Amino acid sequence: MASWSISLTKPSDLGYDDNGFILPKLTITPHFVDSDYKPDDQLIFTNIKGIKHAAAIRRQTIPARLEKLKTLIKDDTEQWIVWCGLTAESKIVAQEFAEFGAVEVVGSDSPEHKAEAFEGFQDGKYRILVTKPSIGGFGMNFQNAHKMAFFGLNYSWEQYYQALRREWRYMQEYPVDAHIIMSNIETEIYQNVMRKDALAKRLRQKLIEQIAGYEKGELEMNEVAEWDYQEDTVTGELFTAMMGDSSERIKELAENSIDLSVYSPPFADLYTYTDSERDLGNSRDWEEFFTHYKYIIQNVLRVTKPGRLTCVHVSDIPAMAGRDGYIGVRDFPGAVIKAYEDEGWVFVGRAFVQKNPQAQAIRTKAKALLFVQMRKDSADSRPALIDQILLFKKPGENAVPITPVANGEMDNEKWIEWAHGIWLGISESDTLQFTTARGADDEKHICPLQLGTIERCIKLYSNPGETVLTPFGGIGSEGYTAVKFGRKAVLCELKPEYFNVLVKNMRNAESENKTEDLFSLAGIEL
Repeated sequence: MASWSISLTKPSDLGYDDNGFILPKLTITPHFVDSDYKPDDQLIFTNIKGIKHAAAIRRQTIPARLEKLKTLIKDDTEQWIVWCGLTAESKIVAQEFAEFGAVEVVGSDSPEHKAEAFEGFQDGKYRILVTKPSIGGFGMNFQNAHKMAFFGLNYSWEQYYQALRREWRYMQEYPVDAHIIMSNIETEIYQNVMRKDALAKRLRQKLIEQIAGYEKGELEMNEVAEWDYQEDTVTGELFTAMMGDSSERIKELAENSIDLSVYSPPFADLYTYTDSERDLGNSRDWEEFFTHYKYIIQNVLRVTKPGRLTCVHVSDIPAMAGRDGYIGVRDFPGAVIKAYEDEGWVFVGRAFVQKNPQAQAIRTKAKALLFVQMRKDSADSRPALIDQILLFKKPGENAVPITPVANGEMDNEKWIEWAHGIWLGISESDTLQFTTARGADDEKHICPLQLGTIERCIKLYSNPGETVLTPFGGIGSEGYTAVKFGRKAVLCELKPEYFNVLVKNMRNAESENKTEDLFSLAGIEL
């Protein structure tokens, strides 16, 4: 569970006094009435065949169940709630008990009638409330009554549980009696709901047992043990890999020592990579994310040589109703540009990386990219979210010109293609392998940057032999590509699982680089 979550059923679950929070006794009594139900397509009844069949059985057994309900309510003077599942049930029950002060609430009623009926029942104006759990079973306070009857059950445990809690709740002064009236051929539905109820109770208890200690610490404002933060440094001939918090580890680098940086930051609060408070992906919202991110932006500026660049991989982020309150797209690149400019970088341009909309639709399940949505209502369709490489320059004069043509890494034709602003021909599957980087309790996302994208940044904005930094090393994609094309690499990575794979990939890059040098000396072209 996340640190913002609490799970408990009563204060004593966390060691507190239950005074004022003791639920009254709950008695649940099932009644199975005999039924002469005969299926239309069978000689004898064998079992319930799905939801439609269950509804048909409920309709045909209304008279038998109604007789049982009468014996419970007619001679009683207490208030009752009768939970129905079908409109036909609700109508018949309301008519039967109209003379006993029953009020019916159905979905088609006006908001004014619903409010008047519920409030009238709470105030004692009506003795019997007849409605469905889907209408009055969620969020209402009916502890004015302490008796109820389920005029049948469906397969939903959630509706059953919520309906019970309308009366069986704190500040209820009397024991609660709940009666379940079903036909004798519906026992499998009853057993199914009771099985779910038992599972829910067991899950709730186990959850409380597992996290009670952590919750007590949170409530008592005790310090909770920090995520297992580790630091390590591994060096090779062409790379330095630093495990730890990049906002701290980059401070170890000399000022004006980095020729280029290429990296993909966490996309604000879109993905969670670790449970560490040091992880940018563990931000509550954009404000918290950028408050922390600015320290890395400042540090990268400090170590970058004047007149040199940083290449930042970003994308627009889907806005989701549950998290953002609406469905749309949030301008993450725009927010990143502002954050860099605020810290002194100069925004000099961007490149868009072509994406396959069908592949994105399959991977992200985005409704806006689906063929069916385009045919149904294209007002909710949109283009694929395109990767962007934002280019920022540190103020000052560049002391060593970058010469990609002289380096043999660029020509006019290639420049025409790359300068177009939309980078085509980059394969989305051209990434380092990452399956071994996942931990046992890993996050929901890992997405290494395409090697072709990194290659263009490195060839355009650094010379062979220069040093390329990535403050979010991941599994080493940027460093691997830098070494592959004759540069040196400095990588920072917080997560040990990623760091271990990063080091392996960097050693592989060095080995491949040496092999290419040997073939080159031998005059063999690979």
